Amino acid sequence: MATISLQNVTKAFGKNNVIHGINADVKDGEFIVIVGPSGCGKSTLLRMVAGLEIITDGEICINNKRVNELEPMERDIAMVFQNYALYPHMSVFDNMAYGLKIAKIPKNEILQRVNTAAEILQLQDYLKRKPRELSGGQRQRVAMGRAIVRKPAVFLFDEPLSNLDAKLRVQMRLEIKALQKELGVTSLYVTHDQVEAMTLADRMIVMNAGNADQIGAPLEVYNDPQSTFVAGFIGSPPMNFLNNLFAQNQQLDSSAQQAIDRLLTDLPTEVSATLQQQDNDNLTIGIRPEHLSLCEPPTAHLIGKVKYTEPLGAETLLYIEVQNQQTITLRQAGDIEIPAAGDSCFIRVNTALICLFDSKGKRIQI
Repeated sequence: MATISLQNVTKAFGKNNVIHGINADVKDGEFIVIVGPSGCGKSTLLRMVAGLEIITDGEICINNKRVNELEPMERDIAMVFQNYALYPHMSVFDNMAYGLKIAKIPKNEILQRVNTAAEILQLQDYLKRKPRELSGGQRQRVAMGRAIVRKPAVFLFDEPLSNLDAKLRVQMRLEIKALQKELGVTSLYVTHDQVEAMTLADRMIVMNAGNADQIGAPLEVYNDPQSTFVAGFIGSPPMNFLNNLFAQNQQLDSSAQQAIDRLLTDLPTEVSATLQQQDNDNLTIGIRPEHLSLCEPPTAHLIGKVKYTEPLGAETLLYIEVQNQQTITLRQAGDIEIPAAGDSCFIRVNTALICLFDSKGKRIQI
């Protein structure tokens, strides 16, 4: 087992800085997901931990031992890649055993390790098959088995499910989570899929343009985002953002103005106090789609027009244009009658769950 410490880790390719001082501590046995859009630096960060990229500055420690100068094979890690990287001419058994043979592990121990891993991964019946005879999910299990038999201190996963179809991704996601808990191995997992991050992580590192915008447990990050980037990236559909909602120079009809006035009146005291201290023209209001609901006119906080709807069975998403031609998403239970596209609608806001962001997209703490 192992702990991992990242201390002001940076990476530059020539004059181009791509990782800007990441600080994070990973506990023994913890499952950390590094999540972010393409190009944010998440895979580069993982490859630096693996020793596949040279660190420009900072320090990486595994089990309190500095590993900056160590080769990958000296770091006691095992990596599972996006492509399975299996030897096509070898059987499943030989693919899983190959690294142990190179390390000159005794044959009886190799047999025991491979059989144990195969049992964990439900591959016992496939040990004599070649990779071409396996499904995508089975190949990914073989790749994980190859990592398991090494008994590493740290697992590193680089988008291992990206090549699988949607249904298989869900199945493999559950299997990886259960496997990591069973083995108790400290793990870093890279993905661009925020659903994967939410379901797998003990904690997540949300990457944005080479920076760690927020580190925390999934629900903590979801419920308490520290920037508009995090709020917009974590959650499907993402958080709604409304600008200039309370600006004084808006041309609103009387019913829309009454709704805005009602929203101002219903805001929690601390939110109202914050609004009075800030320049409202530079504030962004954030609210999750599930914290909005359809209502009757006398209780409405916003009035809008339905642009289009997405019936998803258990729920329906409504895309609604409100003042200043801003579009918001409302999540509604699927068994409730909803207005049609083009209809006017009245919206109630759960004011206790509003988030405020400043002009730079940073969360205003209330």
